[in-house]
Amino acid sequence: MSLARKNIINLIPYQTGKPIDELRRELGLKQIIKLASNENPLSGGSLCARTAIRKALTEINRYPESSCFYLRRVLCQRLRLKPDMIIFGNGSDELIDIIIKTFVEEDENIITADITFLEYQILTQIIGRRLIKVPLRDFRYDLKGILKKINKKTKVIFIANPNNPTGTYINERELKEFFKYIPGHVIVVLDEAYDIFVDVSDFPWGNNYLRYKNLIVLKTFSKAYGLAGLRIGYAISCPELISYMERVRPPFNVNSLAQIGAVAALKDKAFIKKTKNIILQGKEYLYSQLSRMGLRFVPSATNFILIDVRRDGQNVYRGMLKFGVIVRDMKQYGLDNFIRVTIGTSFENKKFISILKRVLTERG
Repeated sequence: MSLARKNIINLIPYQTGKPIDELRRELGLKQIIKLASNENPLSGGSLCARTAIRKALTEINRYPESSCFYLRRVLCQRLRLKPDMIIFGNGSDELIDIIIKTFVEEDENIITADITFLEYQILTQIIGRRLIKVPLRDFRYDLKGILKKINKKTKVIFIANPNNPTGTYINERELKEFFKYIPGHVIVVLDEAYDIFVDVSDFPWGNNYLRYKNLIVLKTFSKAYGLAGLRIGYAISCPELISYMERVRPPFNVNSLAQIGAVAALKDKAFIKKTKNIILQGKEYLYSQLSRMGLRFVPSATNFILIDVRRDGQNVYRGMLKFGVIVRDMKQYGLDNFIRVTIGTSFENKKFISILKRVLTERG
């Protein structure tokens, strides 16, 4: 008889992108490129952040300031928010967990898409709540389908905008129409992990919708800001919802180096500009190369591309590993014939295309 809860016994854990060092140990490869986890391709992240972190190393024997005072102050100035409208987390994953624990009763349900960020499903299952999944339409969130599934027991709707792993987004017109029909007892969570990469004119920035008191917007420093290894994100909402979440948030959940690095990264506009240029140029290159190869892909508003390789994606993923290229197979998402590739540097993108052609040719 297992000592674990039934929810945990049946839980399929989140599968992370394969670490570079792990592949190096397994195959003894010297040159490895990782294009699996949608990270910033610029090694080391922002120089401003690294410099600030080095100066702070002598203080790591102390607990961090739990309120993230200095980071909160910078964000409030930048986003024109009051201090009580922000909460910080150990990555946005922790904030998703806090939202579910804070607001969803045992008999209530959560709605999201069937193909989206897997942590919505995993964290819901961990605490034994019911999850309703609405199929995507043309790889996009079906907002009308979500509205049809709302009932008196619905408490939270998670929307990744742009969506991971498809790279698609909900536009401003669609979101405005959606909010017209959202009941007051339902909290809408807009997860904007990839917002800085967006290069379209009709993207509905969550900050502009805070007039809705049942909205929570998630942000992260893991992607464009290049601080994935430090694990820091934040949520913004009305003071009432934030105050409830603060009761659940663990003390000292954001380490001191992450806080200092995030403050410096916010001020490094040149780094963000360089990052966006690399992603946009890389996206155009990959689009053109994939089209020449006759491969179907989903146009992306983010720093990654979902690609139909027309055969078992896991086999393609394993084939590329042998040549030191790490991508993400999509089997856990139910997309068996797809892989997802993070847009990298010019060198990394060319290497990816070269190895993809080789693997697809070898496997016929």
